[in-house]
Amino acid sequence: MAHRSRLGALVIDCRTEDVADAARFWGEALNGQVEVDDQGKYAEITDQGQLKVLVQAVGHDPRVHLDIESDDKEAEVVRLEACGAKVVERIKRWIVMEAPTGHRFCVVDPQGPAFDTNAKEVG
Repeated sequence: MAHRSRLGALVIDCRTEDVADAARFWGEALNGQVEVDDQGKYAEITDQGQLKVLVQAVGHDPRVHLDIESDDKEAEVVRLEACGAKVVERIKRWIVMEAPTGHRFCVVDPQGPAFDTNAKEVG
């Protein structure tokens, strides 16, 4: 069965105890407003158009990763595995994968506006 997937977010992983402080720079750099979640783990840089930009507090080295959102995460994982990716870890509501190039990315539930013409049907 076909499902829909699209780029959902650009996530800036920061090794920090204070995600609000880390996000402050990115908010200023991207001319956006910073909205921090209740747990202080994530911050969204708003006013970035259709692409969601998040700052995330992590325990690993700083990097940037992509979130691919799909209306059927498991089908998307199967499709991406067929393309050469592998599952690294399943955490809460997302699936961490690694591309053949070594880049990590996540497959997540839809987070933005409802799927429309920007979401491509795959599968």
